[in-house]
Amino acid sequence: MGISIKEVSTALDYRNFVMFQFELYKNNSYWVPPIIKDEIKALQKEYNPAFKFCASKYWLVFKNGKVAGRIGAIVNQLALEKTGENIGRFTRSEFIDDNEVVDLLFSTAEKWLIDQGMKTVQGPLGYTNLDHQGMMIEGHNHLPSAASEYHLPYYKDQMERLGYEKNIDWLEFRLFIKEIPEKAQRISDMMITRNKLKVGHYTSTKELQPYAKEIFNLLNTAFDELFSVVPLNSEMIDYYIKRYLMLMNPKFVKLVFDESDKLVAFIIGLPSLSEALQKANGKLFPFGWWHIRKALKNPKVVDLMLTGILPEYQGKGVAAILINELQKVMIEHEVTDVETTGIFETNTKAIQNWKNYEHIQHKRKRCWSKKLINQ
Repeated sequence: MGISIKEVSTALDYRNFVMFQFELYKNNSYWVPPIIKDEIKALQKEYNPAFKFCASKYWLVFKNGKVAGRIGAIVNQLALEKTGENIGRFTRSEFIDDNEVVDLLFSTAEKWLIDQGMKTVQGPLGYTNLDHQGMMIEGHNHLPSAASEYHLPYYKDQMERLGYEKNIDWLEFRLFIKEIPEKAQRISDMMITRNKLKVGHYTSTKELQPYAKEIFNLLNTAFDELFSVVPLNSEMIDYYIKRYLMLMNPKFVKLVFDESDKLVAFIIGLPSLSEALQKANGKLFPFGWWHIRKALKNPKVVDLMLTGILPEYQGKGVAAILINELQKVMIEHEVTDVETTGIFETNTKAIQNWKNYEHIQHKRKRCWSKKLINQ
């Protein structure tokens, strides 16, 4: 039957696009499945407000009648305006180790980006920096966090064969948490007093909800200069609040305020959902939600999802306050292991923070780049 490519357009296409991962990784004990319905909705303009500033297409490659690969391409208008460069994105690429399949996938996505006027392609990147980003190139025998990515070892070889080059890497660490040293507690207390700060503690999402938009607004400010970041507008903020707030365990969220009650920093830890999502296998019902709820209440590992500090408070010991306060909760819950999500390899300050703990740097994700040639 040979090889063919199809643009994703029907409900069945969208489902096949998402379900291909489940087939590709079905015997892999490290892959963490997404929630199927959420993934399908994220690809459709009826549900995802990112389509108001992004254009995108998705394709499936079939070989001998079976799905053998998938890819998407995105033109983010806000990113173009911010950088002034015609850089498109490839996204959600998954494929069997077959040169024909990979060539057809990427040549199709690249041609569409060229038709949109793009001169360069980068990826994997999503609609925003809170969407899927990065391709795992190291750490294939480690379980990723729910907010990270997992890919097969041959992906790196295929990208290099296609002429893609490294743009930037994200590093991921596992930290081993012990008792808080007395010195660390003294420093944290001193920074709070010196800068006239207050720490917010929460036990329910109802208590946390009034600060949700403030957290994302601070995130926009703190992350503004980072690679691939485009500020989230109010619709995107509402979208992410609705999608993720109920998955939080508020005890693992710490907020820092100044003397005028202005939010100046936050840290979001999330009890690891990786094993729970594996048990759910893409479905919240009938039992998936129970596994997730159990993981949120009785964590073994905590994932560090996001940290944000206003620029004027960076270098004032606020990071130490955040980690110290979160560490107290982890010790209370007998959590000993922490997974960081991706940190840019250029973010030496954050990396040095983690190196103050017993740790391993065990995973690496890459953003690839390639100049597009109009043929």
